[in-house]
Amino acid sequence: MSIRNYTLSLISFYLLCTGCNTTKTVEAPSLPAENIHAIAEKINSTPKNIILLIGDGMGMGQISAGTYANGNTSNLERFPIVGIQKPHSGAELITDSAASATAIACGVKTYNRAIGVGLDSLPVRSILEEAEMKGAATGLVATSTIVHATPASFIAHNKNRKKYEDIAEDFLNTEIDFFAGGGKKYFDRREKDDRDLLQELRAKGYTVSDYLTEFSELHMSLESADKFAYLTADDDPLPAYQGRDYLEPVSMAAVNFLSAKNKEAGFFLMIESSQIDWGGHANNSDYIISEFKEFNRVIGKVLDWAESDGETLVIVTADHETGGYTIQHGSTMDELITTFTSTHHTGDFVPLFAFGPGSKAFSGLYENTDIYHKMRKAFGWSELKK
Repeated sequence: MSIRNYTLSLISFYLLCTGCNTTKTVEAPSLPAENIHAIAEKINSTPKNIILLIGDGMGMGQISAGTYANGNTSNLERFPIVGIQKPHSGAELITDSAASATAIACGVKTYNRAIGVGLDSLPVRSILEEAEMKGAATGLVATSTIVHATPASFIAHNKNRKKYEDIAEDFLNTEIDFFAGGGKKYFDRREKDDRDLLQELRAKGYTVSDYLTEFSELHMSLESADKFAYLTADDDPLPAYQGRDYLEPVSMAAVNFLSAKNKEAGFFLMIESSQIDWGGHANNSDYIISEFKEFNRVIGKVLDWAESDGETLVIVTADHETGGYTIQHGSTMDELITTFTSTHHTGDFVPLFAFGPGSKAFSGLYENTDIYHKMRKAFGWSELKK
């Protein structure tokens, strides 16, 4: 019996016992004692690596529609631990991606548009930066530009998320080991100055490539690279339904690269499926579902790797919900009737799924800032001073 099935069996047993008045004895589902001990030890132990996957704008409507459209199954069903997080920002009930990503990355509520800064606009250290300081390998992968709000909040500090060229400069102030996403023009064809940040990255020891070279052709470059940067588009990458196909191979390349980079100190990797959110803003159900299906495949491959590795905590969540996306009466598995209440973000709580060592701490209902603190605790880092 799997961990997930055993958990569901226990829930069913609890509901049966608390909902009946009969005196008939009901036996709980059983596992061998050694299996129960192994399960408890695994979800409570300390991971060496953390892989955080963020589906931007991915609420329960997006998960439901994507799952139904995928034959009523998704890799999220493989997670034994499920939580719910509250995504509001520090200044507004309805968050934007910058404030919510900063909350997850840095553990503080801040104002909308803020990248890696608190309500006082002062910089706050991200978990990626702290992992770097502790000797761990680090990485970011996104299907947006790499300077967009979510990836930026893990590596940059800026009062305004739209300062893309300034955010690109912040990549030079870190030692991030692997990053991939769009936005090449913010590095090498800048409006504010004539700096070529890609050349500056090369001078720092990075192997830098871009969308003009197919990622599948970069195997040898990856093997010999000390640090690696791949710019997947000049500006925003294409949607998946228009042919973008790099998230799966690049994400797994990042996992393998970082795991080989530092076998002792481990790694921290954030992977974002950015355009689920864009489908919500566009009120385009097909767009949402195509992005979810791709994200689901990535989640599956990451889980396969983590199961084999045994030392990796995998977390899947969202920064917020987008579009007020729902499935309507009259829908079937083969034909969903969906509606939207907004072209913007909503205030809905969003789910979180956790697998692997340290995952137990992620059950329950909590603020999005707690994700940061739970990740730090999972890594075994000492508590921050108040």
